[in-house]
Amino acid sequence: MAADPVNIPEDLRYTSEHEWARREGDVVVIGITDYAQKELGDIVYVEVEVVGETVGRGDVLGTIEAVKTVADLYAPLSGEVLEANETLTSEAEKINEDPYGEGWIVKVRPSDWDEWDALLTAEQYRQLIA
Repeated sequence: MAADPVNIPEDLRYTSEHEWARREGDVVVIGITDYAQKELGDIVYVEVEVVGETVGRGDVLGTIEAVKTVADLYAPLSGEVLEANETLTSEAEKINEDPYGEGWIVKVRPSDWDEWDALLTAEQYRQLIA
C-alpha cells in the first residue's frame, strides 16, 4: 500500500483503532481514517445503534461492513451520541470517497474534554501506521 499516500489532516485527532475526531464547538464529529478505509476496501454498510445513548471512551459505536470484513467503530471520547450520518444508510461508499467529509459517521457531545488531549495528533498517528 506504500504506493498510495494516506491523507492525515493536521487539524484532527486520532485513535490507535483508526478513528478520527474533529471538534466543532461542543460537539465532536467522528469517522474512520483514510488509512482505515483503504485497509477495509469497499465499504457496503454502516450500522450505528447508539444514537441518543451515552457511551464511554472505547465503547463500540457501531459496525462498518466492507466486502471482505466487518469492523467495529469505537468511541474516541465518552459522551452522548447525538446523530448518525443518515446518508451512509444508502451510500456507505461515501466513507471510501470522502472519509473526512461526507463520510463522517457519528456526532458526539463529549462529557469529559480531558479525553480530547489523550487522542493522537496527526504526527503521532502517522508514526503509528508507518
